Amino acid sequence: MEKKTWRAIWISDVHLGTRDCKADLLYSFLKSHRCEKLFLVGDIIDGWRIATNKWYWPTEHNRVVRQILRMSEKDGTEVYYIPGNHDEFLRDYIEEHQFLMGNVSVVNEAFHLTKKGEKLWIVHGDAYDGVTRHHRWVALLGDIGYNFLLWSNHWFNKARRLLRLPYWSLSGAIKHKVKSAVSFIFEFENTVAREALRRGADGVVCGHIHHAEKKRINDVNYYNCGDWVESCTALIEDEQGELQLLRWAEISHDSDNVIYLDLEERPERDVARA
Repeated sequence: MEKKTWRAIWISDVHLGTRDCKADLLYSFLKSHRCEKLFLVGDIIDGWRIATNKWYWPTEHNRVVRQILRMSEKDGTEVYYIPGNHDEFLRDYIEEHQFLMGNVSVVNEAFHLTKKGEKLWIVHGDAYDGVTRHHRWVALLGDIGYNFLLWSNHWFNKARRLLRLPYWSLSGAIKHKVKSAVSFIFEFENTVAREALRRGADGVVCGHIHHAEKKRINDVNYYNCGDWVESCTALIEDEQGELQLLRWAEISHDSDNVIYLDLEERPERDVARA
């Protein structure tokens, strides 16, 4: 099968080291695509789980790491790793702007210029989440509740597979129906968009909240590349400079099974300028 080629790919919130990581799907996605630049937008490795000695690291997780290194070493892909709150231990090694792990550049944030001239600011986003930033114990408690949702999601989809039904994120559906979760997402998006404006960027690419999105907030193009524990989504830039979100379905082992997210057009939302 011929690989699809993109100018750039963004993925985030993989959570290698946990049972909920869809490493087999991510590996098949990475094997099926080429890109000039690959941005790993945080929480790629789950340091929180490793720190509690409850980590889970099967062969599939090694394959993902090896594939990323292969892309950087043999395919000529520029790989940038932007740590998040779950892999924040890497931030301790960043001197001034970046450090290298092989051919992978580890940076706190990055900028990317699209083919159309759009200046994108790239950041994980945890610094703009008030709970994670100021109340770590609350974030850890919330992580326990979220892990229960993922556990429920695992068994729910195991039953669906027995019935030959496709993957569907139960945890994602519940999360998006809870008013407090929707309010949190709304506030996070506004905060990140406002910061992008302050930095003079045309758009922002982030992760952190496990909610794939593409929308315009005031004068900012907001992109969230989603996650690889629930939705299995990525953001891509094609050769014309267009950005799209795509979902790598559970049965995806070839390009015919790529599902592009049909995000409805939304009116611009105003945010206060910094």
